[in-house]
Amino acid sequence: MAVLVQGQPVEGYPAPSPEAVRGTPRRVTVIGEEILHRALRPVTDFGGAELAALIDDMFATLDVAEGAGLAANQIGVDLRLFVWDMTDEWGTRHVGHIANPVLDDLPAGDRSLLEEPEGCLSVPGPYVPLARPGRAVVRGADKDGRPLVVEGRGYFARCLQHETDHLNGQLYVDRLAARDRKAALREMGALHDRVLARRAAREAARTR
Repeated sequence: MAVLVQGQPVEGYPAPSPEAVRGTPRRVTVIGEEILHRALRPVTDFGGAELAALIDDMFATLDVAEGAGLAANQIGVDLRLFVWDMTDEWGTRHVGHIANPVLDDLPAGDRSLLEEPEGCLSVPGPYVPLARPGRAVVRGADKDGRPLVVEGRGYFARCLQHETDHLNGQLYVDRLAARDRKAALREMGALHDRVLARRAAREAARTR
């Protein structure tokens, strides 16, 4: 399997990631909580142990929740930061983190939309078809403040866009038509307890 860490190819990477092993899982915030519905503040304190530990905790939370990406406000932290660990439809695993990300405006030739099922750890349960561009380029910084550019296509592009939305206070269900949004929230109500029980079981298994 090809692996890209911070957008760069590497020979291999453990699963779960070293970050996830070091970190401590935290509670995932759920739609309706205030921090999920407003823009977050920029990361300004780079290179410290606090930021590194936060990133580890985000990876640990992502691993327990079996997600593709996780934004800081999904564990209640007001910072423009997200992490990812996912495999795209071509079998490439992508792992990384980015602070203060900004999505590039795409050239006209790269704006074609792909409609695929999309879900969210903060809307536990439902997956709903949503159209997004099939390519994304995000620019920001790593935990040490070094400039970082990450490009994604397909599922990974969707992940980069989805997580950047989170930092602006937007959930994927906010992009749905009203009827589809209501249906997704109804489905969440039916699946919520089952999804959270699975996460709790995975978290408990980490300590055995």
